[in-house]
Amino acid sequence: MTKIVEKTIYLDDGRTITIETGKLAKQADGAVVVRMGKTMLLATVVSAKEAKEFTDFLPLSVEYKETYASMGKFPGNFLRREGRPGDNEILVSRLVDRALRPMFPKDYHADTYVNISLISGDRTVMPDSLAALAASAAICVSDIPFKMPISEVRAVKVNGDFIINPNFSDATKADIDIMVAATKDSIVMVEGEMNEASESEILYAIKLAHEAIKMQCQAQLDLVEMKGIVEKREYSHEKNDEDLKELIRSNSYDKIYDLAKSKKSKKERNADFSEIKKELLDSYAESEEQKPLVQKYLHETEKEAVRNLILDEKVRIDGRNSDEIRPIWCEVDYLPSSHGSAVFTRGETQALASVTLGTKSDEKIIDDVFFQKRERFLLHYNFPAFSTGDARPYKGVGRREIGHGNLAYRAIKKMLPSIQNNPYAIRIVSDILESNGSSSMATVCASTLALLDAGIRMKKPVSGIAMGLIINNKNNKYSILSDILGDEDHLGDMDFKVTGTMDGITACQMDIKVAGISYELLAEALNQAKTGRIHILNKILETIPGPREDYKPNAPRIEKLVIKKEMIGALIGPGGKIIQQIQADTGASITIDEMNGQGFVDIVASNKESVDAALKAVISIVEVPEVGKVYKGRVKSIVSFGAFIEILPGKDGLLHISEIEWRRLKSVEEVLKEGDYIEVKLIEIDRRTNKLKLSRKILLPRPDRRYIV
Repeated sequence: MTKIVEKTIYLDDGRTITIETGKLAKQADGAVVVRMGKTMLLATVVSAKEAKEFTDFLPLSVEYKETYASMGKFPGNFLRREGRPGDNEILVSRLVDRALRPMFPKDYHADTYVNISLISGDRTVMPDSLAALAASAAICVSDIPFKMPISEVRAVKVNGDFIINPNFSDATKADIDIMVAATKDSIVMVEGEMNEASESEILYAIKLAHEAIKMQCQAQLDLVEMKGIVEKREYSHEKNDEDLKELIRSNSYDKIYDLAKSKKSKKERNADFSEIKKELLDSYAESEEQKPLVQKYLHETEKEAVRNLILDEKVRIDGRNSDEIRPIWCEVDYLPSSHGSAVFTRGETQALASVTLGTKSDEKIIDDVFFQKRERFLLHYNFPAFSTGDARPYKGVGRREIGHGNLAYRAIKKMLPSIQNNPYAIRIVSDILESNGSSSMATVCASTLALLDAGIRMKKPVSGIAMGLIINNKNNKYSILSDILGDEDHLGDMDFKVTGTMDGITACQMDIKVAGISYELLAEALNQAKTGRIHILNKILETIPGPREDYKPNAPRIEKLVIKKEMIGALIGPGGKIIQQIQADTGASITIDEMNGQGFVDIVASNKESVDAALKAVISIVEVPEVGKVYKGRVKSIVSFGAFIEILPGKDGLLHISEIEWRRLKSVEEVLKEGDYIEVKLIEIDRRTNKLKLSRKILLPRPDRRYIV
């Protein structure tokens, strides 16, 4: 029988995390159960013994799944069983994938599958912050080659205090909420959202998270030792030819170096590089088996040449300085039928964003394992193949698109107005039309422009920038790059995306491809990102300095009103007669929700006139007469001593004959007749009878006493 081993991690706040192996899923290459409170994650890993022919990358697949049974729930769909992964599951899978991938040997190319399942849930423990720990531990206890353990924790700042791996309640109140992945020695990945945090706060949160991660990495090493160290499998997934490698380098390095220094556009550069590649393949690939090697060595030479150019000559492949931002142009109101639209172009990256304003019925309904709620802000990111000049069919939204869209969503979310200041559900669609570096940051910028064009009163506008890093630890040379190109991302050592306002950071995402980056270097990158972010923000504000004064003519009009609970019946009327009549008369749609002893009224129409008319009608029904207020009322009836004026539907007041004019009248009919509309002021409400006393003369200029008859 397989030995069951358990390792417990004791946290400073008294909680514990337990890692167990040897009990479940024993036919997988590696399997562990991670437990914290009542939350349990089962992580398994299986890797093929051999790599597929001509595979030159790691085919790693990470799947995170939350089962409804883990919380004692039925799935809410028609089939009543789990279906395709939800957005949250995809986002967690990506977080784990990005943390694990750098830890596999570069020459390991076997199909590898990591599955993480939530098998028991606890509303006080957030399972996503344990997923990477479970996955890494499963690989560590297996015979699959892996450089060193990693783990991932969530760090949040709530009411000025930092908490590691908080509960759901604390996370919803956080000013900073980041996930940090790391080994014992260095940071691997960071992603999160903030409410205008400073650069120093972000660094502090990362350092705090790293201390917790070190403990979890050591626990995995202890678990392996307790289980019995498993000898890692031998593999040979690459065939190398050192002579061919040197030949390719000697015949291509100078050409690639000169090409990188030529300042050509992406399309021209790619065309010239293709010629170099074709020439080498024709000259040195004697067989089909050699072609992958030629391509591999050519890519390594390209990487070396571009990096040396940047480090030695401080020249980037498009000719910019390290902190220089590409030329930017923006345009708003580009789509005439949209409620708001914008084009944002930075160099060879372009995003077209559109805003659609909707009603409560357009909100997204979320029914997942932990939450049932409605989402009133949506941001969808699309990355068609033509944006990079590729001839590929569209096969639906991919994980990358969900991840990039989520980053932009988190960047914008906290800067949207409250529901009191914005009655709309908002959907932003960002279509990437060109891409050469950081289309997600272009999405943030285009989204801000489109929201302002739509008349949405953002708390503050938001921009974003992608930072890169080229580092050579052997000679201590490095270069931090602002607004990186696609090639600089691919060939560099860091991709650090930062979004924010003039006053602070709202979201970030960082992937580090090398070990040993110091916190001082990260601080320098953050400060350089701030300068670039503000430069881009100024370009946005040059295009549209603030939100439009009014919404577009074709945008739906929504007014929200809170009324007393006892007035709901009066507004609806017997059998819905009154509310239906208002809707028929004005063309507006009216919905009423009762919550916490109050009535919440939504009035929606396609134009301002209809909304105003319906709002006026609703207010007239639910409004309580107020002493000192002026009303425009209708003369309902005339009697010898005055007139009864309907100031609100169903609410009449007496306008005594002495209060009609300053002069003495012989009869009311001298001035008024039934059906007239006049302005009157409510001067008294009888406390005993609730009768209303009105005055018209108080609103008229008082004549000289000598002329009052």
